[in-house]
Amino acid sequence: MNSQGAAAPSRGLLGAALTLLAGGAFAQALPLLLGPLLTRLYTPQDFGIYHLFAAVAINLAVVACARYEFALPLAQQAAEARSLWRLCRRILAVVALAATLGGIGWAAWVAQSWPLWLGPAVAVGGALSLAGMAATRAQRFRTLAAARVIQYSGASLAQVAAGWLQAGAQGLVLAPVLAQAAATWLLGRGATPRVAAGTPLPGLLETARRHRDFPLLNTPHAFLGALQDSVSLALIAALLGPAAAGFWGLALRYLKAPATLVGSAVSQALYPKLAAAGSPAVGATAAGRRAVRQVMGVLALAALPLVAGLWWLGPRVFEWAFGAAWRDAGVLAQALALYVGLHFVASPLAVVTMAWGAQAWALRLALWGQLAFVVALAAGLSAGGLAGAGWAVSLAMALFFGWYFWRLATWPLRPDEAQA
Repeated sequence: MNSQGAAAPSRGLLGAALTLLAGGAFAQALPLLLGPLLTRLYTPQDFGIYHLFAAVAINLAVVACARYEFALPLAQQAAEARSLWRLCRRILAVVALAATLGGIGWAAWVAQSWPLWLGPAVAVGGALSLAGMAATRAQRFRTLAAARVIQYSGASLAQVAAGWLQAGAQGLVLAPVLAQAAATWLLGRGATPRVAAGTPLPGLLETARRHRDFPLLNTPHAFLGALQDSVSLALIAALLGPAAAGFWGLALRYLKAPATLVGSAVSQALYPKLAAAGSPAVGATAAGRRAVRQVMGVLALAALPLVAGLWWLGPRVFEWAFGAAWRDAGVLAQALALYVGLHFVASPLAVVTMAWGAQAWALRLALWGQLAFVVALAAGLSAGGLAGAGWAVSLAMALFFGWYFWRLATWPLRPDEAQA
């Protein structure tokens, strides 16, 4: 009987992950195929501006709901989920307004209009995250997969259209905002947690206090993780110019695509399983720790050919696909190969510490990792340009992720599990 009970969650996790993976693969296929066309419609400078804007917008969007949306899968009662939803929407409105004002100031500073899209980008990014976690709580995996197709494929098609219209960097900036708005609309249909008429809802302050670990611990974690990308692009642009920032942005966009595809699918399927007991309890269950080990092992095997292929063919593939002007992005890809492989394994695992009540530990570790990344990047840029930065980042992150994987694989069990 126990063996049957253990097998069912495994089949459920596999089926959910495969559904999301199929949708994600379809969503990512078109953007990757259109990439060579985009690099011929836009200059490296255009891409540099776009990636800088996207990094800032993502930095704000990931914390636009103060990460309260990630508590939705932990809410066992519909009333609690509804209260979380309302809380997130109010926080999102304030953050979006602040981003709009910031975008106006940014536009005045650079004397260009593309920063004016910062407010809408943050608003739709936060709304998409909220709708996605509500759909995750309801385990609406097919809808999540369809929304991912709209988000990524729609953005690339709109960027191509803007490129033909010679919209420049502003076209690159606006297209993903429109695609995310469409994906949010799809997820939002029926995603609002519903309660029976007359059911009392927990107060917003009570809900905020109950899930305070998310804004206090997960928000700085997510914000600093996104800030790493913003600081990296700003540092590269300042030292080597916007074209170099374009090389960095394009390389990481393609190199992290497999991690985005697989990571989001696995994490959205894994999180509800690890969080099935409700609110986070300190420590892992034996079944949960075993599942995490299996996920790490399978992803590590999948990452090996990716790393080897980049070491062997990186510069030639980038030059062939994107044009001679982008060969430096391929040299950078070769240097970043080890980091990319490790990131591929780590990408789905951020939800593990949420489910195991270890967000404080995850925040401390992330701070060290982000510091190591930025220091390695700066040292590599000074010593050997973009390629030197790639090799320095790969070495530093190999040490960091090695420690991270070992800690998750040996995570202490909950007291009730340890005594069983």
